[in-house]
Amino acid sequence: MTTIGVLAVQGDVREHVDVLRSLDVDVVTIRRPQEVARIDGLIIPGGESTTMDKLVRAFALDDPLRERLAAGMPAYGSCAGMIMLADRIEGGRADQQTLGGLDITVRRNAFGRQVDSFEADLHIRELGPEPLRAVFIRAPWVEAVGPHASVLARVEAGPATGAVVAVRQGSLLATSFHPEVTRDHRIHQLFVRMVEGRPVLSPDSP
Repeated sequence: MTTIGVLAVQGDVREHVDVLRSLDVDVVTIRRPQEVARIDGLIIPGGESTTMDKLVRAFALDDPLRERLAAGMPAYGSCAGMIMLADRIEGGRADQQTLGGLDITVRRNAFGRQVDSFEADLHIRELGPEPLRAVFIRAPWVEAVGPHASVLARVEAGPATGAVVAVRQGSLLATSFHPEVTRDHRIHQLFVRMVEGRPVLSPDSP
């Protein structure tokens, strides 16, 4: 059975665990280096990216995670998790590190403060024709996309129209928004398909 880990040093861990369990996936929380070898894929939740970075290093998780990611382990990062998977950061602390792997530049808190949180409909081909209601909370956006990464979604209306908010690169997936706080689990289903090596396009996709 496929086992997906949720990085559990900080952030909205429980919400991702609950979604994965609702999809009948074997899920474990990851807090120790030795646990990294047990998983087939990893979710890095939303939270505070600078705190998450410090704790990942303090718990000696950084090297084991980087090694697994470099070896092709699938990973999905939401919000702060997107920052953790990005190769480059704008607006971060001078000493902030990431796990890397995604050929993107992200901007922290690009949409503003907590009070600027919002929801928006996004059309993502890999999820089928129905729009996804995305929740943005102190979210980053993708400032630049390198040649190895692909854009899955952009903001479709409002002052941030055109901002890149979902990307994929091989076995890595990242979103600026928080699908774990809604009842629409299609992003998690997409990631489970990636981990299991199944086609990522929904049967209903055009």
